[in-house]
Amino acid sequence: MQVDLIFKVAAIGIVVAVLNQLLIRSGREEQALMTTLAGLIVVLMILLQQINQLFSYIKTVFGF
Repeated sequence: MQVDLIFKVAAIGIVVAVLNQLLIRSGREEQALMTTLAGLIVVLMILLQQINQLFSYIKTVFGF
């Protein structure tokens, strides 16, 4: 298990949550939503890279 991956995702979540709250409290709901979506996209991109590495490893194990 890659603990650094968990820490990356958690760090992104914390930063996005703090930014979201700051933006909402300053009356910038639209920017808060965009920040949340950007954070989600970043996390999904990280996870897609990991899934790609997993499938590459599976291909080498089975000789594809």
